[in-house]
Amino acid sequence: MDIRMTIWLLWAVFLVGCKKEKPTSDTNKETKIETFEPVAVTKANAMKVWVHYMPWFEDKATSGNGKWGQHWTMANKNPDIIGADGKRQIASHYYPLIGPYASSDTDVLEYHFLLMKYAGIDGILIDWYGTRQLYDYPQNKRNTEAIVAVLEKVGLQYAIVYEDQTLRDGFDSDAQRLSQAVADMNYLRTNFFNDGHYIRLDGKPLLLTFGPQIINTPSGWNTVFNTLVDKPAFFTLYNHSHLANNATYQLATGEYIWVDATPMETKYARKHEVPQLIGGAYPGFDDYYKEGGWGEQVLGDIDHEDGALFDRSLQMATDENRTQLQLITWNDFGEGTMIEPTHEFQYAFLEKLQDFTGLPYNKAILEQIYAYYTLKKQFADQPEKQKQLLQAFYYLISLQHNKAMGLINEIAN
Repeated sequence: MDIRMTIWLLWAVFLVGCKKEKPTSDTNKETKIETFEPVAVTKANAMKVWVHYMPWFEDKATSGNGKWGQHWTMANKNPDIIGADGKRQIASHYYPLIGPYASSDTDVLEYHFLLMKYAGIDGILIDWYGTRQLYDYPQNKRNTEAIVAVLEKVGLQYAIVYEDQTLRDGFDSDAQRLSQAVADMNYLRTNFFNDGHYIRLDGKPLLLTFGPQIINTPSGWNTVFNTLVDKPAFFTLYNHSHLANNATYQLATGEYIWVDATPMETKYARKHEVPQLIGGAYPGFDDYYKEGGWGEQVLGDIDHEDGALFDRSLQMATDENRTQLQLITWNDFGEGTMIEPTHEFQYAFLEKLQDFTGLPYNKAILEQIYAYYTLKKQFADQPEKQKQLLQAFYYLISLQHNKAMGLINEIAN
């Protein structure tokens, strides 16, 4: 055999012997997501529980001006300043467990609504500032739309609390104010009232107003609602329904309770004066307006009593045979009425709700939801981890909480 041919054959044999299979890598494996529809929790207590929800929080990335939103800063606080305890400086006596946040942050909204779901809250009542291009109203409107999108994924309901005080500034006449209110109602009709997740009472879309404060005549509210074919079940603040009802017009379906210095017994006495009264429960009141440079206190402090006040107000709603209850509030940190988990109270208020609503869950699932949120932020730039966390989300909304907890622990470890 030719020497060159012999060398070539030997080289070929060597190359074949050196050839190895390509190693497999876990990085080539993709998480397959199994999707599930949301499942409602089973509650022993049939009372419908809603929670008043503020959509007005902004961080530097969402505010539009590179600054923290005013509801974290008021006039004199700077969340960029971080104390020795690791907390940002915010305009509140209380600190959210996850720190200050943006109301349009999907991770935050999932965290909020999953906590609500596993605490027995049926839905939220969104404090809404209308459609005007004024102050921070456009951001509130944008945030509300983001809130509704996530809320529906979790399987909760919602309704709007209309702030007619937004009609105070920038108008020359009451006619202009009414015209803006009509535009706001038409927006609600087009975007929310016909949504399957929107709360309906007796077949009508639920609408609350914080007051009213500006439109204070029944004829005015008749003008506002006149263009709506589907008239709302309209609730005013307690002792305010006369501003929407008279001998000619009966626009208010009922009233709802709010936190102030009036004894709760006096507020509940309104149930004999109006067709329907939505009950109220709150954990306390401790506003930051004076310290934050926003004027004097609007109400004297109401001691949280380490949760005892919340217990009594929940029990009173039961004693008064209420079928609808508004919790005041989820996240008004400026007034200290929040039941959202904080460093000060942890999960105490949500644990009380689990007992009140008669759920088979406890603090452990709330802690796992917090862990879910922290992992979402920790692995924000890792797509594969995000897919695993999405699977955990589907487990949580479909009440497969044991699977969710196992997966969350696996990712954390």
